[in-house]
Amino acid sequence: MYRKTEFSHLVEGTIVIIDLDRFSEVVEERGWSEYSPNPATGLLTRLIEMFARRWQGVIIYGFDEERGTEEVVIEIPLVEPEELLPDLEKIKQELNSIGVGITIVALKGYVLGKPAADRREAYTATPFRRRALALLRKAKRRGGNTVIIA
Repeated sequence: MYRKTEFSHLVEGTIVIIDLDRFSEVVEERGWSEYSPNPATGLLTRLIEMFARRWQGVIIYGFDEERGTEEVVIEIPLVEPEELLPDLEKIKQELNSIGVGITIVALKGYVLGKPAADRREAYTATPFRRRALALLRKAKRRGGNTVIIA
């Protein structure tokens, strides 16, 4: 699939993309701030921090303690997506308990393991990230608030 000289640093693992559903609508409805942690983004920030620490994941993009986390891309080397399902379901349940929907995709693929310089790189640096993003968008069009393991 890849020429060894270009991508010899790739390792198999899991790409996880997490995104709050209809975030701007929820913020407006509830009168929450977009520029500082609100109940949803603050909770997601804490949950992502614990999740990444537990699985020794590399946060590629989106983690923001100052403003709160709305979307995040994480890569976890040497872990199968199915192993993450209980923790991902728990993240979904925690956010649902405060009335916020969330869509999560965990896809098996090759991981780079280094933070992205910008949003575009975070979602397009590898074919696996692009596929994970496509799965996320498809799930959101269908209503979101789901966990997809691929």
